[in-house]
Amino acid sequence: MTKIKVGVSGYGVIGQRLADGVARQKDMELVGIADIAPTLSVRALKERGMPYDLYLVDGADKDKFEELDIPVSGTFEDLVNKVDIMLDSSPGGVGIANKKIYEANNTKAIFQGGESNEVADVFFHGYANFEEGVDKDYLKLTSCNTTGVIRAVDCLDREFGIDKVALTIIRRVADPGDYHRGLTNALQMEKAPSHQAVDLMTIMPHIEATGILVHTPVTHGHIITIVASGKEKITKEQALEAFKAHPRIRVVRIDDGFKGNASLFRYARDLGNPRGDMYEIAVWEDSIVESGDDIMFAINIPQEAVTIPETMDAIRAATGMQKTRADGTDATNENLGIGKWK
Repeated sequence: MTKIKVGVSGYGVIGQRLADGVARQKDMELVGIADIAPTLSVRALKERGMPYDLYLVDGADKDKFEELDIPVSGTFEDLVNKVDIMLDSSPGGVGIANKKIYEANNTKAIFQGGESNEVADVFFHGYANFEEGVDKDYLKLTSCNTTGVIRAVDCLDREFGIDKVALTIIRRVADPGDYHRGLTNALQMEKAPSHQAVDLMTIMPHIEATGILVHTPVTHGHIITIVASGKEKITKEQALEAFKAHPRIRVVRIDDGFKGNASLFRYARDLGNPRGDMYEIAVWEDSIVESGDDIMFAINIPQEAVTIPETMDAIRAATGMQKTRADGTDATNENLGIGKWK
């Protein structure tokens, strides 16, 4: 079997997880990763025995890597020339500059949510619009919150039909280990509508969406409440059955100990998941309520890992490995072990 060759640009919070995700795909080969500095993530990679080859982007100081005895396999362009597709998890704004290199080398690429939409041919989600990404050169993923929201909304939409949704996003302020937001004891409002609602309508234009976002001084996960209006009334029992059947949705209950975002992070660690990652979003069964003809529920977004499955879907679509949503997402789920606990 010929494997699709993949490279990762940017070995940060998302890049580490993308590399691990590709390494778990039996039909893909991770050729290497690229970065600019011997960050803690790169140093940890070296201490782990360098399971992934490292390439340096323009502007990197090779001497610093040599001082730390971190082996380097070549330049960024060397990596781009060796792969079929690049996963670009560089800081926002860098990816669009990297695109010139991808174009010059006829290499496909997938960009993360921090890049502007014009960087890609298709704004992509594995479940909502897989087929639109098939054989395209450049795809862009949605943000972590948008990815999780679309999973839940698409789940109900395919089963029952959804006309509109309203979101309230209780957003973690920074990832664990980040200091750039400072130490704070405050909640911060953003202007409505949130970009997650706008992005959802871009990918699912048949649904009217609006949303409010509140930043909170926590690091482990976002919690989002969703009010969905179906084409016909959706009961709690119907919604619960649909959520339980979805491979990338984990239904949890407060009485079982899942009191909030920290409970889910701890549970992921207790499962032995690397870095405490969880690919699934969680829906609290206790939160599903009927409000007139609408259905309301709350989900948890594990922000560091939730986009990884959809990125694997994007590789499959862009390279034509699978042509349909069902085949593509099933292959990703199997390789990542998603849904095996159901």
